[in-house]
Amino acid sequence: MHFLNSFATLQSSDQADKTGERLAEIIRGIEEDERFGPCNVKVIRVSNMARAKETANIIAKHLPDIERSEPDPLLNEGRPCHNIPCGTVRESTIERIDENHPRIEEAFRKYFYRAPMSTRRKDESDHNEEVSSKEAESKDDTRGHTKHEFEIIVCHANVIRYFFCRALQLHPEAWLRLCTFNCSLTYFTVRPTGTVSCRMLGDIGHLGYDKSTFSMHHGFNW
Repeated sequence: MHFLNSFATLQSSDQADKTGERLAEIIRGIEEDERFGPCNVKVIRVSNMARAKETANIIAKHLPDIERSEPDPLLNEGRPCHNIPCGTVRESTIERIDENHPRIEEAFRKYFYRAPMSTRRKDESDHNEEVSSKEAESKDDTRGHTKHEFEIIVCHANVIRYFFCRALQLHPEAWLRLCTFNCSLTYFTVRPTGTVSCRMLGDIGHLGYDKSTFSMHHGFNW
């Protein structure tokens, strides 16, 4: 199984609109080139917070044929774990982290998983049978990609950064060293073998410099 997890957080409707356009372009692929065949996106997921749902609504306008799941509170924003190094931490911050960590860790385990190896072997067998037929070869321009499955998850910066560390088996306490801009795209692949790759982290090439923001900061000179 193959997953695309694309994350966005809302700063403006223009940013979300451009993110939707970019995702639609990625999913659509290039008809004239089988190497860039369409992506088999199964679902759009979203946290239960208002700004994420607003972002997802705008993005979904560009992806009208993709199923949308019910908002999931497990994906809500929060401080996912303690960060190292850090300065003096207030007791209230420690309590908030201890409260949020189990929920966000549950979200990670829910959405980041590998397909059973038996499924992979069956898929490979089916694929070999398909490409052995000249008739199938002439009809299937996206062979080799048809077994991949993608998901889109619209959530929040802290959650994204924690997912990144956990998925790549890095120390999760390093999450705050990363910076993901508003309406950025992060792309993971999870293979049946358990191998995980991050192909994009916080990409904002689709936004342009004038719409590059992080929280209340604009551009890069801050």
